[in-house]
Amino acid sequence: MKNNRILGNLIKLGVALSIGLGSTLALADNYPSKPIKAIVPFAPGSTTDQIGRAFAAKMSELLGQPVVIENRPGANGLIGADFVAKAPADGYTILFGTNSTNAALKSLVKNLPYNQDTAFTPIGFLGSAPLIIAINNDVPAKSLNGFVSLAKANPGKMTFAYASTSQRVSSEMLASAADIKMTGVSYKSGPNAMTDVIGGQVNMFTSDFGVSLPQVQAGKIRGLAVTSLKRSPAIPELPTVNEALGIKGYELIAFFAVFGPADMPKDAILKLNKVINEAAKSKDVIERFSAMGFETQPGTPEALSQKIKLETAKWAKAIKEAGIEPE
Repeated sequence: MKNNRILGNLIKLGVALSIGLGSTLALADNYPSKPIKAIVPFAPGSTTDQIGRAFAAKMSELLGQPVVIENRPGANGLIGADFVAKAPADGYTILFGTNSTNAALKSLVKNLPYNQDTAFTPIGFLGSAPLIIAINNDVPAKSLNGFVSLAKANPGKMTFAYASTSQRVSSEMLASAADIKMTGVSYKSGPNAMTDVIGGQVNMFTSDFGVSLPQVQAGKIRGLAVTSLKRSPAIPELPTVNEALGIKGYELIAFFAVFGPADMPKDAILKLNKVINEAAKSKDVIERFSAMGFETQPGTPEALSQKIKLETAKWAKAIKEAGIEPE
């Protein structure tokens, strides 16, 4: 009698566990069951926006659900990042983040509205790209060395535009490395800044290939150098900053990755990571963005987590050396 009761309880427990496991598996199999909102923390037309939309389109195909881009620009990406940090951690709100939102802001803003180190779930790395240092065509300099000489002769009179952390830090790093003084002008978006560089309202702009390269190739602005350690195949005629100035160690690379709010479900993380990596390997994405100097780099969520720790330390060092004080 007693043995029968024990056996009956074990059977009930087994059934309950099976039902629970079945529900969990069904949940995993059903994700995503509705559209996913993808926040781009920069303006339409920015490089982050272009890359985000291309990846979102591929992810939509692979997931069978729309990945809908929503631009929430402002404060070097802080506004969009904060929105995602405080969203439900159910896998239906993600961030197309960058070095600004997920590495540098910690060193630039005294009181972030979220903890950069713990507020996000790393999902997948998209890739990275150098920047182009360019000037208005009316500036009387034909090379980066010439521009530096001009800036030295006119301390503080040369202006540079920026609409993101990478754009600001790269320019401040250049000023520090070349021992020149320039005045920064903040913009809400890269395209807005580019308009003023072309129009001559500001002298210099260090920005992503997606914003600058078409304008350099069209002759609307003058490219001077790239911020990587090696020349870019997308525009091999431009020297690196190190080559142009005869220095060593100058490098600034912008990166792009997908994040979610902290404590996202593991199945959602893995499914999103899988489709991000497949999108990163797709021929059309590679061909479209290689011309912009962007290199896709598929990887695991764990690898992205480690990369973010290294990048946060790297950007903290760069910001400190550039003499930028947190605000």
